[in-house]
Amino acid sequence: MWDDAFPSFLIGLREGLEAGLIVSVLVATLVRAGAKSRLPQVWTGVLAAIALSMSFGAVLTFTAASLSTAAQEAFGGALSIVAVAFVTAMVFWMRRSARSLAGEIKEKVTGALTMGAGVLVLTSFLAVGREGLETALFLWTTARAAHESAGPLTGAGIGLVLAAVLCWGLYRRVLSINLTRFFTATGAVLVVIAAGVLGYGLRDLQEGGVLPGGTAYAVDLSGSVDAGSWYSTLLQGVLNLTPTMTWLQVAGYVGYLGVVMTLFVRGVRGGAPASAPSPTRPTPATPPRPAKAPSPQPTPAAPTRRRPAWLIPVAVVAVPAVLAGLVVALARPKPAGGETVAVSAKDCGQGFTAPEPGRRTFQMRNTGDQTSEVYLIDPDTHAVYGEIEGLAPGTTRDLVATVAGGTYAWRCVPADGKAVTSRAVRVGGAAGAGAVIPVSERDLAGPLRAYKAYVNRGLATLVTETRTLSDDIRTGHLDTARADWLTAHRTYASLGAAYGTFEDFDQKIDGRPDGLPGGVDDKDFTGFHRIEYGLWHGRSAGELKGPANQLAADAAGLRKAFPHQDFDPSDLPLRAHEILENTLQFELTGDTDQGSGTGLATAEANLAGTRELLTVLRPLLTIRAPRLLSTVGADTARLQALLDAEHHDGGWIPVDRLGRTAKDRIDGATGQLLEDLSPVPDLLEIRKSA
Repeated sequence: MWDDAFPSFLIGLREGLEAGLIVSVLVATLVRAGAKSRLPQVWTGVLAAIALSMSFGAVLTFTAASLSTAAQEAFGGALSIVAVAFVTAMVFWMRRSARSLAGEIKEKVTGALTMGAGVLVLTSFLAVGREGLETALFLWTTARAAHESAGPLTGAGIGLVLAAVLCWGLYRRVLSINLTRFFTATGAVLVVIAAGVLGYGLRDLQEGGVLPGGTAYAVDLSGSVDAGSWYSTLLQGVLNLTPTMTWLQVAGYVGYLGVVMTLFVRGVRGGAPASAPSPTRPTPATPPRPAKAPSPQPTPAAPTRRRPAWLIPVAVVAVPAVLAGLVVALARPKPAGGETVAVSAKDCGQGFTAPEPGRRTFQMRNTGDQTSEVYLIDPDTHAVYGEIEGLAPGTTRDLVATVAGGTYAWRCVPADGKAVTSRAVRVGGAAGAGAVIPVSERDLAGPLRAYKAYVNRGLATLVTETRTLSDDIRTGHLDTARADWLTAHRTYASLGAAYGTFEDFDQKIDGRPDGLPGGVDDKDFTGFHRIEYGLWHGRSAGELKGPANQLAADAAGLRKAFPHQDFDPSDLPLRAHEILENTLQFELTGDTDQGSGTGLATAEANLAGTRELLTVLRPLLTIRAPRLLSTVGADTARLQALLDAEHHDGGWIPVDRLGRTAKDRIDGATGQLLEDLSPVPDLLEIRKSA
């Protein structure tokens, strides 16, 4: 988490120290001037600045959440550019102002003492508010880049606490630091971090469609750099450097870093570093004394009603919070037309009117007597924009979808009935993206036939190889049997997408001893892993002859039964993710290893099975997610290269003997491939609306 926390820690420390120094000077000046009674006014201004900053962060968070995906990318990219501008200005301002900061603030406070309470509140509010708003914006930007908030919030919190401790120490005359050198050193680091934020922001603007060149890559190291490794994570978290970067990202990063760092270094060389005056040693301020005037005759004082002391602090916190709440409420997607849309075979789509373009929330109520599915579709292409499954009778749920120019209708699918399509409405404006072209069983029929043919060929090979293994053991050639065992087991592992249709044969052929009363000696422990245990634990050929014959018979039985077994077409998209999910859980942890140390060989066979599955699904994926295939292809090549690197002289490195770096790389590459494969089941889900 530290890689995500460090940029926020640095900004929290710098901005916190800057604001803390200002508050220290304010407080010290008032104390030395004998005006302690005015301190609550300072704290009121500080409290108002904190409340405003937190409210600003909430507005950013909830406003972005209410936008479409493309709009979120554009919004985040634009604010990243703004954050870079603010941080850059702050770095240069603090480098120039560190030496004279205390004197400038004391002059303002001395002037404020001669005026009303509101001026002192405003002085402290403006002094702290700027840093607070900059911190909120930069923290929101870094959290969005990290795709999580725990690290950035933790880092910023630690930085702010440390800044408060330093400022308290300065005020109490315990610490003495050279502020000019401190802000120069941290400023140089922040310039580098800001360059990464700029590159990230430009990438967001490209993905949001605001800037061109989203597919023009200047750097693409995805095939050779492990995105899950510690060094890659550190570079991405701290500097926002990723394995793939577009030409615009690289130009923005290099250009900003070259220009800004040059100006920053020149400015440092042009000014001699000097220690900032201590905020605890201000020149005593002497409030001006008014000239004496004749004492007026006493008049009866009108009774005054004192304002409660808590009123202003409560108000300065409540007002920005209420305003932020109003902004968030207005930004949230509203139900289209403020009406509820009916879902049933009889009333499907009743209450639906043409919505305005944008992110919309539809209130879907099941007015029928059956549980139903409902889809927002394009009635011409059947593309699905949003869906709800299992909407029970009498219940209401929200369906959120992005509406653009085009034709829209509702399709209601009762559990025991025919699909019904509502009347269509037309929405003006530019056409949008994001719809999923539905898949039917007919669409998957061709890929299913191709994959069943692949499995049948694999089973024929498996039968031959298990017979060879049985012959090796029968004749006592156990060394040959070990090599032939691995060949046959890899063949079986490459048929992973058909696991769900192998029924009881899978447990017989590739079952593990886990949970069996007798463990590895249990009579129900059979198949490849039973023979593996015996071959690598010194069991005799006589002891292994029975299990080897049974394995060959089970392989032949599976080949005969497979053409007549049910193979659900929806299993194909699911297996695209599940094969490697099992690999990561079992083979890459060594859980299935019974002594051969060939977990990586099995993992490589599982990868081959996944590749074959994606080959038969390619036509369907190409028209639904063409960029996904290129990403998955790069992930697959990277994992294949990492596995090949552990295959030496015909043997495989056992999982438990892998070096830490190699293990992390393989696990990281497998996890990345799993993440990129995760949309496949949703993209190719069989929908009744088709």
